[in-house]
Amino acid sequence: MLVKDMEIKTIARKWGSSIAVIIPREVADKKRIKENEEIIIEVKKRPLASELFGVLSGIKKSGQELKDEMRKGW
Repeated sequence: MLVKDMEIKTIARKWGSSIAVIIPREVADKKRIKENEEIIIEVKKRPLASELFGVLSGIKKSGQELKDEMRKGW
């Protein structure tokens, strides 16, 4: 049986000297995750606005020119 990947948003919390995340019961049931079962978790951190500052500095077109270009494809 092929099970598609699932993405959820949760909050990391302190647990002793570690950081823990809780998988909601609905997700655990849907993915059939059992206690003490080994799973693979992909960790992604949402970037802060300050980390994105200057990322698009190499673009020489105005915002309006970019929007016009995108609309041509619709």
